[in-house]
Amino acid sequence: MFTDPEQAAEFIRRFHGEQPTAGPADARIRSVLDEIDRTGTYEHTPAELAYGAKLAWRNAARCIGRLYWRSLVVRDLRHLGSADDIAAECFEHLRLAGNGGRIRPVVSVFAPDRPGRPAARIVNQQLVRYAGHRVDGGVVGDPAGAALTTRARDLGWKCAEDRFEVLPLLVQERPGERPCWYELPDDTTLEVPLAHPAYAWFADLGLRWYAVPAISDMTLEIGGVRYPTAPFNGWYMGTEIGARNLADADRYDMLATVAERLDLDTSSDRTLWRDRALVELNIAVLHSFQEAGVTIADHHTESERFLRHVAQEKRLGRPTPADWSWIVPPVSGGLTPVYHRYYDAVDPSLRPAFVPREPW
Repeated sequence: MFTDPEQAAEFIRRFHGEQPTAGPADARIRSVLDEIDRTGTYEHTPAELAYGAKLAWRNAARCIGRLYWRSLVVRDLRHLGSADDIAAECFEHLRLAGNGGRIRPVVSVFAPDRPGRPAARIVNQQLVRYAGHRVDGGVVGDPAGAALTTRARDLGWKCAEDRFEVLPLLVQERPGERPCWYELPDDTTLEVPLAHPAYAWFADLGLRWYAVPAISDMTLEIGGVRYPTAPFNGWYMGTEIGARNLADADRYDMLATVAERLDLDTSSDRTLWRDRALVELNIAVLHSFQEAGVTIADHHTESERFLRHVAQEKRLGRPTPADWSWIVPPVSGGLTPVYHRYYDAVDPSLRPAFVPREPW
């Protein structure tokens, strides 16, 4: 059977249990099981899809921003499966989520996998990502984007080899086919140039980052139905940019450059020069997004919000699975309240969920 009847029935029971206005579940379960028996799968109602997508965010053990899971905007685009349609609606997703800087959590759900008919896939890890151009001695841009950059160029993408060059969107309709690629329109890519409130030289570094972190390479699984093309976003926590994307040695690796501009003693790890440079880099990210009017959270505030979410779920009799290593921020972890406690164990079989996408 393509879709597991037990998973389908369990989801329908949960939907009706948490949505009292939906009425008794028995009749809907019988209808779903009959559809699975006849076709191998079933179709969610719009209400079931919206609930399932929100619940997948609530179940996301690595996400610290789950307090607002009910606010997720769910775009039902299951009738679309062509590369052109998917690309066009992904661009609309970015416009809607960007919202002039007031970032909205959005998921766009395209056609599901069906028996004998796997749905299209977005090749990119995120809808917006910077290219990484391999050159002698290293990479210009983001090393995390190097493999996709090479693939896009092989498909015919012409690039300028800039440090912050937005990759095209690659969509593959069927197994074995060449992906189609699409340049992102300018109005879909809200970017923030980075400056520092105390150091004028920081702006001269030419750093910037995009505003909408839209994950596009995971499968949304609801009640046994798999949606392999379901890009989703929240908003950034500052440390994701300042402590990882711009600081990691295998990403933009900016700590030594910032330390040099700060005239720090880098002769020994004991001077904590990396720590000091990291803090200033994170200050610049938070300051710049705030000045640009773009939503971003700091790790102290987001930690407090997450514990509010945990307490709220406990009052409702629900567990809050959490991966401690992801929930604790990469800067000043011990200064945040999320550091000093344990969380409910992560159940990898918990559904609905956003899960790693299986290859064709």
